[in-house]
Amino acid sequence: MSNTSRKLSSDEVSALMEGLQSGEITANSGLNNDVEVTDFTFGSDNLELLGDYYALRLINERFARLVRSIFLPMIRLQPKINPFPPEVKTYDEYSAGLNSFMSLSTSRIDELRGSMLLVLEPSFISVLTNCYYGGKLANFPSAKAEFTATEDRIIEIVSDGISQCLETAWKDLMPITIKHQSREINPQFATLVESSDSVIICSFVVQLPNVDSASFDIIYPLQTLKPIASLLRSRVQSDIINDDTSWRERLEKSVLNVPLPVSAILSEPHVSLSNLVQFKEGDVMNLPPVDGVDFYVNDKILFKAEIGETNGQVAVNLNKRL
Repeated sequence: MSNTSRKLSSDEVSALMEGLQSGEITANSGLNNDVEVTDFTFGSDNLELLGDYYALRLINERFARLVRSIFLPMIRLQPKINPFPPEVKTYDEYSAGLNSFMSLSTSRIDELRGSMLLVLEPSFISVLTNCYYGGKLANFPSAKAEFTATEDRIIEIVSDGISQCLETAWKDLMPITIKHQSREINPQFATLVESSDSVIICSFVVQLPNVDSASFDIIYPLQTLKPIASLLRSRVQSDIINDDTSWRERLEKSVLNVPLPVSAILSEPHVSLSNLVQFKEGDVMNLPPVDGVDFYVNDKILFKAEIGETNGQVAVNLNKRL
């Protein structure tokens, strides 16, 4: 029984090399001719520059969950947002697929010493604007050449919210700070990188009921993420982020943090007008016996209290809620 896994001897290796040099043995000898074989140059495939993007895919999935809270108050329902796998193209190839009228927001990531680009469709902006101001969820014609001032405000709200969600989604991998730089409506004026430079495209589709699905893209220059290529190949675990709260919980937290003025009235004596006009500086007015202090919140009496002292400061002790 022959051992097919044994190593070639030195004589066999010499005979193989002589056969290759003389042409008696070709490189395709022993291969199935039905199998298509193509040439490959190592290092020529940009998709392999950052490995399998495992960490970036996790970041996008986490971001898709977090960003729902940005759209919920606008469209008054929880949208379903799905991330697409990251894709590498040249910036020229990506820009060629965009319409001449889009919302393009450029931001700076200080920790990575690079930029990112947020691309929003005008039709999606129109839907968000209409719903935010009380309208119904419906499709709108996109035949226009500029955004209104109201739509610009919606773009600003969405961009700021997406930046905050991205910072939270990146927290497990590394802390980043996203600062807004500029906003354009024509892809030709959005100078993210040179047209021949490669970019990583992270696309997200927003599924809405009874209307066409919307999408938005987050673009990273490849040079921006190269310094953290080893981190992007790592298998990060979500053990830091615990901020995936619902809109209702965040609204309740915001309401409970509303400041309210409080006051306590010791006594409210009554005097006649004749005695009042005779008052002069230094006079002392005797107060009637005090049966509890009225404690007010925003001019509404809520408690009966007693006057007291704590740590050298005048204080009131809340005894009974009215």
